[in-house]
Amino acid sequence: MTQVHAQALLEPQIPVPQPHPVHPVRPPVREAPPLRETTPLREASLRDVLTTAPAPGARPAPTVSGRRILVVDGDAGETLVHQLRRHGHECVGVRCGSTALQAYENADMVLLDLELPDLDGLEVCRAIRSVSRVPVIIVTARRSEMDCVLGLQAGADDFVTKPCGIRELAARIEAVSRRTQWQPISRPAQQIRRGRLHIDTGSREVAVDGVPVTLTRKEFDLLCLLAQHPDTVVPRKQLLRQVWGDSWSRRTVDTHVSSVRGKLGDSGWIVTVRGVGFKLGTA
Repeated sequence: MTQVHAQALLEPQIPVPQPHPVHPVRPPVREAPPLRETTPLREASLRDVLTTAPAPGARPAPTVSGRRILVVDGDAGETLVHQLRRHGHECVGVRCGSTALQAYENADMVLLDLELPDLDGLEVCRAIRSVSRVPVIIVTARRSEMDCVLGLQAGADDFVTKPCGIRELAARIEAVSRRTQWQPISRPAQQIRRGRLHIDTGSREVAVDGVPVTLTRKEFDLLCLLAQHPDTVVPRKQLLRQVWGDSWSRRTVDTHVSSVRGKLGDSGWIVTVRGVGFKLGTA
């Protein structure tokens, strides 16, 4: 044996690593569910995520149905109107008290500022409350205790000082709505008879000798107010305040009185007391 062969036998044999064969990766032997079965499950889970975990900064949907809110603000209240709309309410903003006295009948709630360019907010509140049960929340920068007391005495359901967070205001709107929801909209129905004149305040129907008389809303309110105070002279100022909310002229009363007399068929149904007002007569 040669010397080279002997040395090779004496040296330790180091195995040379052999590369492992590369086998293609095969999926597990099982049948994948059809796509039409997995897709609805995935969509449902996405909906669950979206409803239970809203995206950061997203405003949650309102938990109650939206209300028609009239915002009466001397500065137009555009920001407040926009915020309430984002909370799901239908809002209309007006600047003047006279405009508010014409628009409140179509609202579920009134947010009223005390600083108005034409009328004092307290007078507007009194005028609304004298003829309507619509909820009124005073939202004003006035902060004194006396302002709050006067506002509540004028008929407001709540008093909020500015600046006020929209979440707090929304909560107050819901609280006032809950308190006033059960209250009747109008006075109990009455059957008023004055000779040949018959007035049904519940159905707002008027008849003379059994013949129906068609009156406008304001004409009926005027006649009904006089009939509810028989043999009493109702001052013009009271008629303006309770029927029109102090936002109309004296001529308005005369025009409506003349129209009611004509429809009732006799001027004697409404008697004019010069310098004072009117009272219900007989004919």
